[in-house]
Amino acid sequence: MKGNLLLLLSLLCGIGLGAADATLGECIRHYALPTCLLALLVLQVGIGLGSNGDLGALLRSFRWQMLLLPVFTIVGTLSFTALAALLFRDWSVGDILAMGSGFGYYSLSSVMIADLKSATAGAEVATQLAAVALMANMVREVVALFGSSFFNGKGGRFAPISVAGINSMDVCLPTILRTTGDKGLLPLAVIHGIVLEISVPLLITLFC
Repeated sequence: MKGNLLLLLSLLCGIGLGAADATLGECIRHYALPTCLLALLVLQVGIGLGSNGDLGALLRSFRWQMLLLPVFTIVGTLSFTALAALLFRDWSVGDILAMGSGFGYYSLSSVMIADLKSATAGAEVATQLAAVALMANMVREVVALFGSSFFNGKGGRFAPISVAGINSMDVCLPTILRTTGDKGLLPLAVIHGIVLEISVPLLITLFC
């Protein structure tokens, strides 16, 4: 929760700096900056996966059936995200699907969208899409954290994992295990998060 508030505060500070000082805004919008930030985020993803002390145990517990849950999460998320095109007609379906392809990974998804769309749609449109993606994926994490019991009661023990997106393997994992009361879901929740984390850059690149 503190991380979400920090990101929101950073966004508001950035808007304020850009509005108060046009020269500073131009420096920050330098074309190479998003690419550098994106490279660092992808590097962090790799380090996080490689440094996981339980990675070996998770790989040994892997079953192919575990891939069904992240696949259903991806299909369900993108299917309902596409419906937003009925409300937001100023954006293409591809742009809307790109914003929904973060699966809760607000930092990477927003930076990727800003970088990829700035080349084709311009900096202003790219910034708008990135800001919406940031807020949408932050909201997803908050909903997963505070609604885990509700989703468990209504949809079963796999529902909180699916709603959490990539956060099922870290931020939301303790909440998921506590509300479901099933410690055996740990490998599934982590693998679910890893698969979605890998899919985020691939899907966003595809839709952008």
